Amino acid sequence: MSQNKTPTAHIGAKPGDFAKTVLMPGDPLRAKFVAETFLENPVPVNGIRGMLGYTGTYKGKPISVMGSGMGMPSIGIYSYELFHFYDVENIIRIGSAGGMHPDAKLYDVVIGMGACFESSYADQYNLGGVNFAPVCSYELLDKAVTAAKEKNIPVKVGNIVSSDLFYSANSNLGNLAKLGVLAVEMEAAALYMNAAYAGKNALCIVTISDNIVTGEVTTAEERQIAFTEMMEIALELA
Repeated sequence: MSQNKTPTAHIGAKPGDFAKTVLMPGDPLRAKFVAETFLENPVPVNGIRGMLGYTGTYKGKPISVMGSGMGMPSIGIYSYELFHFYDVENIIRIGSAGGMHPDAKLYDVVIGMGACFESSYADQYNLGGVNFAPVCSYELLDKAVTAAKEKNIPVKVGNIVSSDLFYSANSNLGNLAKLGVLAVEMEAAALYMNAAYAGKNALCIVTISDNIVTGEVTTAEERQIAFTEMMEIALELA
C-alpha cells in the first residue's frame, strides 16, 4: 500500500498517475519513444531531473513507462518509490546489455531469470553472510516467454549479471560466461531485490547492444529507438 509520500523528491506524479505495470528503460528518451510509438493517449506524469514518465494504454490496458537512469543506485530509488509510494505492482526493465557468452549475439533479446551482482546493494538487508540470489517474477517470466513465442521473437532466458562498474580497472566478469551467464548490465539485481523486499513483481528484458568478447557495438541511436522487439514483449505484460 502507498505510504502517502507523493510526490516524492524524485517523482512528481500524483497518486493514481501510474498504472500497475511500469516499463523502465534506463534512458528517459527511450521512455519517450515507447510512449509516443506504442501507447494510446500517453500523458506525461514525470519530468523531474529529466526522468521522463508517461501513462497511457496499450491494447486497452493501462500501462506506464518511465526512465530509471543508469546503475543500481538510480533504479533502486525509482523502483522503490514506485513500489512503495505509487502502488505499482509490476516493473519490467527494458534496456541494453553487453553480451559475454557465445550464445548472446548482437541484437539478441535476453530475459534475465536471475541476476548475479557485483555490488554492495544487498548489504542493507543484513543477511549474515548469506549470498542472496535475486530472481525475477516467474509469473512475468512465463508471460514474457509466451508473448515472445506468439510474436515469433526468439529470446534467450537465463542468468545475467548486474555490475556497479561500466569502466573497470580489474574485472573478472568474463569468467562468468563459463557458468552460463549470458550478459552484463547495471540495474536488474537491484530491481529484483527491491521487488522481493516489497512483495512485488519484476522482470528484466534486454537487447544485446555490444559484445565484450568480440568488441562489436551498436550506436546510441540504435539503442534509443531500434530495440523494439523487447519493447513489444514487455508491453504485453500489462
